[in-house]
Amino acid sequence: MKTGQSVPKDIDQYIAAFPKDVQDRLQQIRRTIRKAAPKAEEAIKYRMPTFTLNGNLVHFAAFKNHIGFYPAPRGIEKFKKELSAYEGAKGSVRFPLDEPVPLALIDRIVKFRVRNSLERANATKGKKRS
Repeated sequence: MKTGQSVPKDIDQYIAAFPKDVQDRLQQIRRTIRKAAPKAEEAIKYRMPTFTLNGNLVHFAAFKNHIGFYPAPRGIEKFKKELSAYEGAKGSVRFPLDEPVPLALIDRIVKFRVRNSLERANATKGKKRS
């Protein structure tokens, strides 16, 4: 998405702002997340496509040379070994545009984040009942 563009209203509009090859990659990631988290809802947060389930689940975004994937620090830590081939930070990873997107890894990370989200939600419900 180009600097200065208005905030997209939904993920379709976000993806449409990119060249076709990047759109294809973003749609692959979106489908992978949707399949791994069928009950998650789509949103735009922080100007990025976001999936939510009891709070933010994962974000992703396209940049000039990579696609950023943001599964929160827990998601990065759990898959530290598999993600070591990519640049990243505490809660993010960069998938270069000139390499295949690791969809199977994204699938596993999202499923892990779903489990975390549901466990947190159940723990919160248990505390409210006490």
